[in-house]
Amino acid sequence: MRLTARLLLLSCSLFSLTGVAATVTDLYQVLEPVSSQQPAERDEAIGRAFDTLVLRLTGQADAAQKPALAELKKDPQQIISRYGYEGSSLQVDFDPVSTDRELRQAGLSLWGSNRPLILIWWLNQDEYGNTLVGDGIESAETIRQSAQHRGLPVRMPLADLSEQLVATPENLAASQPDALEPISERYGADSLLAVTATQSAEKWSAEWSLWVGTEREQGNASGQDLASLSDAVLLEVSQRLAKRYAVAASASSSLTVEISGANLSRYAELQQALEPFDATLSKVEGDRLIYRVKANADQLRAQLGLLNLREVSADEVAPEAQEPSQDPAEQGQPEAPEPQIVPRSDVLRFSW
Repeated sequence: MRLTARLLLLSCSLFSLTGVAATVTDLYQVLEPVSSQQPAERDEAIGRAFDTLVLRLTGQADAAQKPALAELKKDPQQIISRYGYEGSSLQVDFDPVSTDRELRQAGLSLWGSNRPLILIWWLNQDEYGNTLVGDGIESAETIRQSAQHRGLPVRMPLADLSEQLVATPENLAASQPDALEPISERYGADSLLAVTATQSAEKWSAEWSLWVGTEREQGNASGQDLASLSDAVLLEVSQRLAKRYAVAASASSSLTVEISGANLSRYAELQQALEPFDATLSKVEGDRLIYRVKANADQLRAQLGLLNLREVSADEVAPEAQEPSQDPAEQGQPEAPEPQIVPRSDVLRFSW
């Protein structure tokens, strides 16, 4: 059966879509504040937008200053598709294809648009008490804008009474998110970010913890106001996550990836998730997809984990997914001794 026809059969699968990783649709769009529309200020804003985008895509604070990008930084117009003014900001839209090509040619690791969805538990503390930032209020929008600026998909909790009782300073500062996990399930996020922010007369400061699976990252930040504080926190979070998910071409090898339990919706998700790995779909067998990719195995595992895929061994693959073989007895030949099977290190198998 032809490959395209086999893909159409995936739509008949009864599996449901369970992945919660988010595609950042505006990853290559950057807003930078301006006080006027003068050409000199516009050019400065475009330069800042270039720095912001490179940091989003690489997670490296000094990436935009690398000598290999000197000419591009001097004239970023060659990777800009359009720009225009939105209120008091300059909106710069970069072309994804030419941007990725230039950054890869400069030897930089890139983090694709398929990113972990973060649920943010943000608690503000001041002289009047504690306030959990809930979705829909002004301070939540400030945090969302910082997340967009740093290329992170986020959700904010409703901050209803049950959540306010759980999101205490003690629970947000705990080494494990045991108290937060049950009330977080309703939001279907990939990771939890707990932030305790304190406002004083001069500035804001915060301590934060990020949980991705069972692994914890933590840090602290400060800012003159909530906007600068949230930007500082989310910048650090994006850099920590980029170390996990950014794909370095120089550290990649050619791998075969077999994925079982696919349907048409999951196929679309896989195409998006595997895009940074130069993936080629080589075979479709029922609900099993076989890709050739160029990837670091650990980074590939982290990326596919966002889709709730679990790695399996060859023994766990369904019998019908194995290559068919003829019985020697049917051919009138003596049965050969059972060969010793040595697992291939260049084949990774995953299943929903």
